[in-house]
Parts: sequence; structure tokens; C-alpha cells
Amino acid sequence: MTLTFYTNPMSRGRIARWMLEEIGEPYDTMLVDWTQKPAALLDANPLGKVPTIVHDGAVVSEAAAICAYLAEAFPAAALAPRAEERAPYLRWMFFTAGPLEAAMIDKVLGVEVPEAKRGMVGYGGFGQAVDTLEYAVSAHSYITGDRFTAADVYVGSAVGWFTQFGLLEKRETFMRYLDRLQQRPAYQRAAAIDDALIAEAAQR
Repeated sequence: MTLTFYTNPMSRGRIARWMLEEIGEPYDTMLVDWTQKPAALLDANPLGKVPTIVHDGAVVSEAAAICAYLAEAFPAAALAPRAEERAPYLRWMFFTAGPLEAAMIDKVLGVEVPEAKRGMVGYGGFGQAVDTLEYAVSAHSYITGDRFTAADVYVGSAVGWFTQFGLLEKRETFMRYLDRLQQRPAYQRAAAIDDALIAEAAQR
């Protein structure tokens, strides 16, 4: 089995790193410089985006897809949804990767969607998107219920990322959910690895 992980520690690669640490399988890390992307990455993903993984020749990009793929490819980690968890698992992972991400990017870019056009953007108004996220993380301890799954890696990463950069207000519901996830040993290992890589790069 070969598993190669293309990443930059100051990117959404941190999401995939966390997921890789959760599955507990060995993987090779290929660090990607923004200005000089390796040919192997461009061969695998013409966009040159990170994160990208190559698992026994199969290429997966997009952080949400990587989380879902790894959960299925390594069932021993028990991070894929059970039958009764599948609906919320897919619903909230796709919501976060689609409408919520779009809402946050529009906010960063200063895009104001006219009220009459909100039906076109998929997330309605920004406030609606945030309230919907709060609904998702407050219904249970985890996205699918009382059990941690790969959906929590992706949704939890989004909550952490967006609150860190001030795009998402630090509502009590969000912070309780985030604190619960950040207690996980795999999260802490992944964060330590990427934080060390950032510190090492800063000293060069």
C-alpha cells in the first residue's frame, strides 16, 4: 500500500492531515511550495491544488472528498457512516463544502448578494448559512449523532478555520463543538506536525 499526501501546512491540507492521523495508516508527506509545485503533483492534479492524495495510484483531491474517501478506504478506523448516519453525514459534509464555503468566500471578497438574488447563490443570506451550521453542530455531540465520523473532521475543521480568521462568530455552540474535537489525539498530532513545519519554514 502506498499513500502519498501533497500538502502545505498553511492550507486546507491541515484537514487531510487530521484525517490521515485519524485512520492511523502510514503515509508519505510531500510538502508543496506555492511558487514551485512538483511535477508529480501536477501530473496527479493539473490544478496543482493541495491537499491531494495518491493512494495506490488513485488520485483524490478536495478536502471533503479526501475525508470521505479515506473513511471508506480504511474501514478499520470506523470513520465512515453507518446506515442510520449516512443522511446527516452526507448532508452536512456537502453543505459545509458547498454553500457554507461559498458564503465565507463571498464574505472575504466583500461580495454582497442582493436580497432578490439570494436564491441563486445556494446559501441564501450569510446569516442563514451561519445559523444552519449552528443547527448542524448543536443537534448532537457529533454531526451524525453520538459518534465521531469523518464528517466531523471536515465540518470541525471549517468551524476552526472560520472562527480563527474572524469569518464566523465564536458562538458558544461552535466553540463547545470545536473544543470537543480538539481533544482528540489525532487532531493534536496533526496540528503539532503542521505547526512544527510552519515554525521550521519561518526560521529559514
